[in-house]
Amino acid sequence: MKYILSILISILIITSCTQKTPLETVLNSDSEKIKTVMQDPERYELQIIYTRIKRGKNDSISFTDYEFNVNDSIYFYPASSVKFPIALITLEKLKELQEKGINLDRKVVFKTQNDTLYTNIEKEIVKIFAVSGNQAYNRLFEFLGQDYINQKLQSKNIIGRISHRLSAFHSHNPKTQSIVFFKENTHDSSSIYKQASIENSPQLKLSLKKLLKGKGYIYNDTLMEKPKDFSEKNYLPLTSLHEMMKRIQFPELYSQNKRFNITKSDRSFILSAMKKTPSEAGYDKRKYYDSYVKFFMFGDTKEDIPENIHIYNKVGAAYGYLTDCAYIKDVKNNIEFMLSATIHVNKNGIYNDNAYEYDDIGIPFLAALGRAIYQHEKEHKE
Repeated sequence: MKYILSILISILIITSCTQKTPLETVLNSDSEKIKTVMQDPERYELQIIYTRIKRGKNDSISFTDYEFNVNDSIYFYPASSVKFPIALITLEKLKELQEKGINLDRKVVFKTQNDTLYTNIEKEIVKIFAVSGNQAYNRLFEFLGQDYINQKLQSKNIIGRISHRLSAFHSHNPKTQSIVFFKENTHDSSSIYKQASIENSPQLKLSLKKLLKGKGYIYNDTLMEKPKDFSEKNYLPLTSLHEMMKRIQFPELYSQNKRFNITKSDRSFILSAMKKTPSEAGYDKRKYYDSYVKFFMFGDTKEDIPENIHIYNKVGAAYGYLTDCAYIKDVKNNIEFMLSATIHVNKNGIYNDNAYEYDDIGIPFLAALGRAIYQHEKEHKE
């Protein structure tokens, strides 16, 4: 009897040790798009976080997280994913100004000092999520300034450092442009609020692993034969992106000081903006197809995303880095999960030459990963 019991215990131990997590199962998929990357994930600097969401009695919610290669101390370029916190922090600042008695809202027209466009915060946030507009991000960056942005991240214990504008001349300038908000929502009316230029602290160089990338980069049409230094670039690790998605989707699970301090109306608005396809935001579908900035599940197709699949997300794509952070919900089949991933596709090791394998390897992998996770959720509904 003892001998049989010993064998049973041994079997249980072996089974428990060899049992794969849901993420490991997905990454061992037969999909060629996944296998291509998983043959050498270190080369592709792959990091993944997958969260299963369980809803219990009395509307209780719990998370189970699975990770692959996640390491906050290893640098990857976040690209446009930094627009996610900027949109949230902009709405926080708007609420703070309202609480000071300044009559501003998302629709009040404003113009930055050196800009020609009269716009409003609502329009710029929609651009950020619908087509990942760089100038929209830069306008909100001028409204906030580096010091305010980073103080807000630190106050919520969110790791990261936002230091520069995107695709802009003098992108690292610590001095912001002045901004004027106008009465009556027209630019020819008198001003309602003026924000002077802000002098921000100089941003220190990052101290992380793998800040020197590749073997060369193009600068002013000349090949510089040395690694590209990312130590002064924006930094936003995958854990921070994923955590922000949790907090905006499920704020009730967090203490007040860890939430984004925005109004209910602003939260409803930003969730709507995150979910919109470009055509739903008014863009031409022939150029801006549904998956234009939604890589998971549908990134490798230009077909319409089914109406029952809601994807709340923010992507980034630059220097060969592709990142997506998403909350995906199938309202028809009662499926929901969170998924964040980053991958680097720069085979020749040269930056700024636009020779990145986005369409050949990166986006197909992210799309296949999203589909595989979705299928796992569908087959293992609790």
